[in-house]
Amino acid sequence: MEIKAVVGNIVNIEAGAIIINHFEGLSQPEGDAAAVDKALSGAISRLIEQGEIKGKLNEVTLLHSLGKLPAQRVAVAGLGKKTELTVNKVRGAVAETCRYLRQKGVTSLASTAQGVGINGISLESSAQAITEGARLGLYAFRHYITKKEDNFTEVKELLIVGKEKEKPLLESAITRGSILAEAANWARDLVNEPGNYMTPSQMAEAARQLAKSYGLKVEVLEREQMVKLGMGGLLGVSQGSQQPPKLIILTYKGKGSDEVDLALVGKGITFDSGGISIKPSEGMDEMKGDMAGGASVMAALSALAQFKSEINVMAIVPATENLPSGSALKPGDIITAMNGKTIEVLNTDAEGRLILADALSYATKLGAKAIIDAATLTGACRVALGGVCYGAFTNNQELADKVIAAGKETGELAWQLPMYDEYKEQLKSEVADIKNIGSRYGGAITAAKFLEEFVSDTPWVHLDIGGITDKEHGYLVKGATGSPVRMLVTLILSLAE
Repeated sequence: MEIKAVVGNIVNIEAGAIIINHFEGLSQPEGDAAAVDKALSGAISRLIEQGEIKGKLNEVTLLHSLGKLPAQRVAVAGLGKKTELTVNKVRGAVAETCRYLRQKGVTSLASTAQGVGINGISLESSAQAITEGARLGLYAFRHYITKKEDNFTEVKELLIVGKEKEKPLLESAITRGSILAEAANWARDLVNEPGNYMTPSQMAEAARQLAKSYGLKVEVLEREQMVKLGMGGLLGVSQGSQQPPKLIILTYKGKGSDEVDLALVGKGITFDSGGISIKPSEGMDEMKGDMAGGASVMAALSALAQFKSEINVMAIVPATENLPSGSALKPGDIITAMNGKTIEVLNTDAEGRLILADALSYATKLGAKAIIDAATLTGACRVALGGVCYGAFTNNQELADKVIAAGKETGELAWQLPMYDEYKEQLKSEVADIKNIGSRYGGAITAAKFLEEFVSDTPWVHLDIGGITDKEHGYLVKGATGSPVRMLVTLILSLAE
């Protein structure tokens, strides 16, 4: 889909449909909606009066222009109450509207910037939100569908309409929004791939292609190198699979120095059966998405390369499958992580923290000034927070505050959970330095306390994310979420400034 800024009046724009908005509680259309209403001889006003258009958030009402406008249809998108409007609500409402219009066979859309001047929303932030909402909301993973669906239409064009003096600002916002959304969609593609196609080797190949496309440096460590580095966590988890493990290292250098300003570590379990501690069969198919953290940190670097920021960032992804076999890691086994700590493995389904232990140790050894890891780590975090936000855990409040602020800006929300030392008591082992699980209580926190053992004193934030959603809502579609790509990129851009 092409998104571009054009100069003009929305009333005079030729398109399959134009998008205008209405707020809940208003008795009359305002702004562009009022101009369109006038052209339609008061049709929108009458529908508001009759209660058919209420302006509720994500409500979409479709009108046919019947030759009164160059555009064939008018979509009235509800933005909820004006006093509660946020950029993220604009993003979500645009996504819902675009999907609705796609179902109606519309291939070209036009909109003005929505919500500008309300609750501090700028022209640029609105245009960026519209761009992201359209690209994220219209995403579809159809790689393996051989039959063409009669009712599936590709939206080919979205015009964002403004004044002559606004065009440069709109173009800049469209570029930024497109980079962020396309990076998130790239991560979605990887996560949505089935496990028989997205193996650790294929994930490494995807990293190589990404590096080639965006001028990144890529290195992939093989099993022999992991043995020399003492990566007992990654090697231990991988030993039940016939697929060789990979440690993927992508590097973006925006400065002349070799220092690593930030390391992004992403969990890359390309399929998680639970190993010997096998999961229930119901829902196991979703475990192809256990590499969402790895996909997100790789995608973040592709976006960063396009922004050309003056900062050095490295993405480190330990990639492997977690499968049961005669050679698989067993409950009760003891392994040694790269930093020398011994780990008693009591549950082989708590494998993500084992591979992250080596990746975090590797980032620390390289002297990273700060580390952020993203991982679909625990079901306990989803139980605690639901699907609305991720859990954030830290040893450095200043860095955590910046991560949470970036989440608020992008709508990829994080909620900080405590890291009291008392939680570490649950990880004490009688036969090793640490065990890989605690009790059933506070499981997301004890997982984070485990990871903390491998970052030394480096400022660090752990994000316990959900990589897949089971329903369509706003700019999220069923399947991979693409989170937290936009949050990570927005954070890095702020750090670079």
